[in-house]
Amino acid sequence: MTHEQLQSLIDQAESENYKGHFAEAEKISNEVISFLRSNKLEDYTTSGLLLSRALCQLAFSFRKRGEGLGKESLLSAEEAYRLALEAGSPIDVTHAMMAIGGSHQYLSDYTLSLDWYAKALAMYEELGDTLGIAKIKLYSGITYKILGDYQRALQHYSESMSIFEELGATSLLADVTGELAYIYKIIGSLDIALEYYGHSLSLFKEIGYSRMIAGMTANIGAVYMEQKDSEKALEHFGNALSILEEIGEKHFKAVITWNIGVVYFGLLDYTAAMEYFKRSLAMYEHIDLQNGIATALGGVGELYANEMYEGYDAEKAEEYLLKSIAINDKLGLKAEYDQHIILTELYSKQKRWEEAFAMFKTYHNLEKEVQNEHLKKQADKLENERQTAEREKQLAIERTRAQLTEEILYKTLPKSIANRVIQGENRIADHFKNTSVLFADVVGFTGISAKMPPETVLRFMNFLFEHFDSLAEKHGCERIKTIGDGYMAVCGAPIEYDNHAERLAFMALDMMEDIQLPEEIRKHLPTGTVFHLRIGLHCGEITAGLIGTGKLAYDIYGDAVNTAARMESHGEAGKIHVSEEFRYAVSESLFTFTERSEMNIKGKGMMKTYFLEKAQ
Repeated sequence: MTHEQLQSLIDQAESENYKGHFAEAEKISNEVISFLRSNKLEDYTTSGLLLSRALCQLAFSFRKRGEGLGKESLLSAEEAYRLALEAGSPIDVTHAMMAIGGSHQYLSDYTLSLDWYAKALAMYEELGDTLGIAKIKLYSGITYKILGDYQRALQHYSESMSIFEELGATSLLADVTGELAYIYKIIGSLDIALEYYGHSLSLFKEIGYSRMIAGMTANIGAVYMEQKDSEKALEHFGNALSILEEIGEKHFKAVITWNIGVVYFGLLDYTAAMEYFKRSLAMYEHIDLQNGIATALGGVGELYANEMYEGYDAEKAEEYLLKSIAINDKLGLKAEYDQHIILTELYSKQKRWEEAFAMFKTYHNLEKEVQNEHLKKQADKLENERQTAEREKQLAIERTRAQLTEEILYKTLPKSIANRVIQGENRIADHFKNTSVLFADVVGFTGISAKMPPETVLRFMNFLFEHFDSLAEKHGCERIKTIGDGYMAVCGAPIEYDNHAERLAFMALDMMEDIQLPEEIRKHLPTGTVFHLRIGLHCGEITAGLIGTGKLAYDIYGDAVNTAARMESHGEAGKIHVSEEFRYAVSESLFTFTERSEMNIKGKGMMKTYFLEKAQ
């Protein structure tokens, strides 16, 4: 495979990762890795860089699959980092740093994760990589959220969200919107949380990311659970599990299984709650996700500590709760402090006063550190800023749309007509008694264009019509429309002139002058190609107005228009064919006319016509 083919496969793996197709992304990444390990490219540096990029994608797939592949993810990311360093590519080094940070996060090494994210952020800022900066802020925010530092998490999410919106990074915007929803859920702003989760869900549906569709569906269920709407909560959890069963995802299944247990706990169905808690614990242990194991252990311990549960067992309760606390302490998870108050009550019932007091003191300190009024104020402030920014953004869009609409109107309609449309007129129809109409076409255009590349044909016609438009502007005439290689113009409408015929005649004569085509067009013309115009002119009264509702166009109608078209179609190549009415509408001192024999004009009958030329 070539360098380009390998890079294309890596790009495809990245795309599959962002769609949530991790198994497919892993397969593609391994294909590239296997090829590069056994078939080194001639350029060693390029080979190393491609291998580094493929390993980064593989690391991403491993940790997102949620199947206990954290160590494999870290090994891949570390090798990618080493290869990028050897190749001397700063951007690839930075991508690998981010992958290492993500792997440590998955392995619950949060301090190391934040260290690597900080290094990567500094590099992205130095490189001016806006998307990279936003990704790091999002991933760092997730780590801070896990650690219970919601203030930092909220700030990081808000900063990354604005960048994702600006860049149109739909998948990442969906991620951060869901993360923000979680923070609002934590601080009790459930209506805002539902709004954000709903927005995130719609974005994931837009990109067809099944895993995250299930995740956001479950998160909405969790909000309903907080609102004590057990029926809706269980409905959403069930829908989410069905999706996860189809795609074989294990991590979210463990989370949702836990949440179903929480719902049954609230319904006082302790037997069902214990069944789901233990099932969730087994899932977490299977994928070796430590923070999940701690959460599930805490739930099981809380049930054993509940005297209303038929399986009440104080000894088992203490065992499970202490295991949960030990894991949380090791991981630095400050937000998981409920186990402390449960143990406080358990120790108090057993009259173990010193242990109860120590446990309560720890609980109080953790609660104070994590839950505080400042966080809610900060969240409210950021939400107000978001709404204000959204309103300003909408106003800016409306202003831009209005400006663009004006620009388009001025480009597609005569200026005086465009002004009337902008001022609110939408039914414009005017009658003009004295106007002159021009029709022109390129003789033999079909044959010429058949031998030219399509893009050259378009370039040729654009060049020609832009030239004609400049002549129309010079003489005070108005181009009405083009049809294929045909060109139609009028003088005397919508701006009236007493000398409309003379103006249009001078324009026609200028059109007949030799046109110097640029080399990029001439080189595609067949050797010896000569093209001529055929022009027809007539004068008389017309009706002019605006047609259409969605796509507006200014057009003219009447016998004068039809007769001008006949003058062109009955004319000759390289000549300007005019009616008798047109001849007598201009000063004979300005032009020369050659009379043609009387001829039968289709739709008009016998007519006397002339060829117009410059005055001798």
